[in-house]
Amino acid sequence: MRATITGVGHYVPEKRLTNVELEQMVDTNDEWITTRTGIKERRVLDVDKGTSYMAVQAAQHILDQKRVSADEIDLIILATVTPDMPIPSAASFVQRELNATHCWGFDLNGGCTGFLYALATGAQFVETGKYQKVLVIGADKMSSIIDYQDRNTCVIFGDAAGAVLLEPSEDRDFGILDFDLHLDGKGVDHLYMAGGGSLHPASLETVQNRMHFVFQDGRTVFKHAVKGMADISEKVIQRNGLTAEDIRFLIPHQANHRIIESVSKKLHLRPDQVIENIENYGNTTAATIPLALSEAYQDRRLQAGDRIILSAFGAGFTWGSLLLRWSMGLDGD
Repeated sequence: MRATITGVGHYVPEKRLTNVELEQMVDTNDEWITTRTGIKERRVLDVDKGTSYMAVQAAQHILDQKRVSADEIDLIILATVTPDMPIPSAASFVQRELNATHCWGFDLNGGCTGFLYALATGAQFVETGKYQKVLVIGADKMSSIIDYQDRNTCVIFGDAAGAVLLEPSEDRDFGILDFDLHLDGKGVDHLYMAGGGSLHPASLETVQNRMHFVFQDGRTVFKHAVKGMADISEKVIQRNGLTAEDIRFLIPHQANHRIIESVSKKLHLRPDQVIENIENYGNTTAATIPLALSEAYQDRRLQAGDRIILSAFGAGFTWGSLLLRWSMGLDGD
């Protein structure tokens, strides 16, 4: 039995924050941002809404498209670094709003690799035969933890959500075929948010020291991301007896255009084999891969039988790659 993606959905806020608007906020300009990141704009969620709002919209998109009742969902796994509250889980809010009364769920923090962690985890629950329908969601409201006085981070991140529905399939040639996930805690000093946890609980001092915003050592992260994503993707491809020509699409974490370009070149992939939407949304952390996957499906770029590599790198350091074979037709079957 294989866990297979049978539904995809996404949500992005209406509000756009363009590079030109950022020029009025910090010492930067459109050319500098575009050249170094490939980003032209990003989406920003309303201040009175949390990450769970976007997650619900993405999940509801799937339920409506598939004509699936929320009561049929067995499990919700929400990958995020920006839960609505420290307690309870954002998955609790999603379950309540969907009225998915027969399921349980939890949040998973894998940084920008969170969606891959969650997808691999959800697949295990399906492949054991325990559950029939698992919602895996990647969602982050990065605008809530970004310092808009720091040009090194505020130009990069945006808000969004993406989701997939996993169900069992007897056809072992389709679905999630393989994955390889990693963690190296030596990377914690290069990408983090120091305030708000048990080590540095919220206080006047942590707020004054701007400890509740993301810090990133961009050069170190860039170097490790390119090597990590390329090496692990190549390993998964070769382990399954495939070559670059057998891969229809690489859907990488949308962190930086130069990272995506470097990884695809190391994997000997043509530009038409790489799905990239960073120009429109920036880095939406756990949402980037499911958002790109959902858009590609809606744009009719995905065909049944396509072999797809998902690859990501994030805080921790975390990284990984997942191989799947697409089974959905254009009518959502």
